Amino acid sequence: MLGPVDAALWFLSAFLQATVVVCAYKGRVLGRYLPLNLYMLAASLVTVGRFVVFYKYGFLSLEYRYFYFFSDTFLTICLYFALMGLYSHVFQEMGVSRHLRFGALLLLALTAAFTYQLVATSSVKMVTTFKFVVDLSQNLYFVGLVLTYLLWGAVMNLRETRTQVVQLVSALGVYFSAFAANYAVHNIWSGHNAIWTYVPQVLGLWLPIAWAYTFAKVPEEARIATAHVAAMHDQHR
Repeated sequence: MLGPVDAALWFLSAFLQATVVVCAYKGRVLGRYLPLNLYMLAASLVTVGRFVVFYKYGFLSLEYRYFYFFSDTFLTICLYFALMGLYSHVFQEMGVSRHLRFGALLLLALTAAFTYQLVATSSVKMVTTFKFVVDLSQNLYFVGLVLTYLLWGAVMNLRETRTQVVQLVSALGVYFSAFAANYAVHNIWSGHNAIWTYVPQVLGLWLPIAWAYTFAKVPEEARIATAHVAAMHDQHR
């Protein structure tokens, strides 16, 4: 049964995700960060869709299970392209956007092919399809985690000064790191506990909050000095 906390987190997630798009529109950067905003719009619609399926069929139903995991893979792919959009902004002055798009599609295809090979031994088509979708989401999440850290390193090394870009990348890095830490802690202290039900939902609020704040409060022309941050980064190597 859906409790008041669950319902609040559910609708708060959809609201915050939609707020990102609204803030980007008001800040006149909707088109500039189009993949990112499309991801947030899709996330908001999927969140509402999950609630509708949950309300109609129940949490333990096959309908909800399939809708959840298939939509999760869809959102992971959207987030992957949003990340590639940030790559294009960071490397904009180098004129390598075309190569980045090709590399992103190639990496996505290789990840999908690798995932398919791992689950191809199943003889039941529906089971194979479901496992492929679940594993693809997990593998793309790992790829996104690594690419985000690499992008943050590029931001430091290239002395990126655009405040919006720096904060968007930083927020995504914190988001991935938080979920990775939660996954690790959950595996160490495994067992059913109510806290593990809410931690991912609460962590999921971070990204739309951070991105909405960036679009609402940080002007597009704002610049930040990253030289001293990069110097500190070099000293701790």
